[in-house]
Amino acid sequence: MSKVDTSSPVEVEKVGRYLKHIEIYRRMEKKVKAEGVSITVRNGSQSYVKSHPLLAEMNKVNASIINIERSFRFQGDDENKNSYSANDLL
Repeated sequence: MSKVDTSSPVEVEKVGRYLKHIEIYRRMEKKVKAEGVSITVRNGSQSYVKSHPLLAEMNKVNASIINIERSFRFQGDDENKNSYSANDLL
């Protein structure tokens, strides 16, 4: 939080949403670990195995987390940005 502009309500809200998404992701991850990545579905006399429904939701939440991370504007970032050139490559 020390690198975030706390005077900007938008940036503070982003941090709150980011933390909420992390919390949601960890809960889903815990549930998937407990139940396994595949589940058995029984439909009448049929039964089949399919992937856990939370896996798709975890992918969506993860994408949201990554998008929020990209949108952060950290204080002092402009000063620390290095300009890279072709000479930096090995």
